[in-house]
Amino acid sequence: MFKTSCYLLFGIVLNTFNKEIEMTWTVGTYVVYLLIAVPLTVWVAKTLSSNGRVFLADVFNDKVELADAVNQLLVVGFYLLNIGFVILYLRSGGEVQDLTGLIEELSVKIGIVMLVLGVVHFMNVGVFNSIRRRTRAENLRMPPFPAQGFVPPQGSHQPAFPPPGHR
Repeated sequence: MFKTSCYLLFGIVLNTFNKEIEMTWTVGTYVVYLLIAVPLTVWVAKTLSSNGRVFLADVFNDKVELADAVNQLLVVGFYLLNIGFVILYLRSGGEVQDLTGLIEELSVKIGIVMLVLGVVHFMNVGVFNSIRRRTRAENLRMPPFPAQGFVPPQGSHQPAFPPPGHR
């Protein structure tokens, strides 16, 4: 699938509707940017998805189906947000005049894409870590097992308080 999308991207850039376009340094920057930023986003999403599964299972108290469903939803949201940003950020910057300009423009664009990927990742981890902390705090407040009966105070034959359910 990745190869197909790369060939498609090259086909669109190099031959739009059978019309040749001028291959300038700016167009070359766009092509190289997309060829780096999109696979980088896909790699980060796959890495986070595969490694985040264990974390999400812990967040959701080992409810694996729920963790997998949330993981999949996070991946879709991650793709939509980050690939949308990559595409919108394509046109930022000025005209590229030479190879030096291409490298400088790419370093800024790829660096910002990587920062955005990192921020989105840490926001996700922060949200789920707060859910995890709240769940653990609730579990600590609950007794480990329900009350099983009434134990009268020592040294007394009559209970000080009637047992639950007694009228």
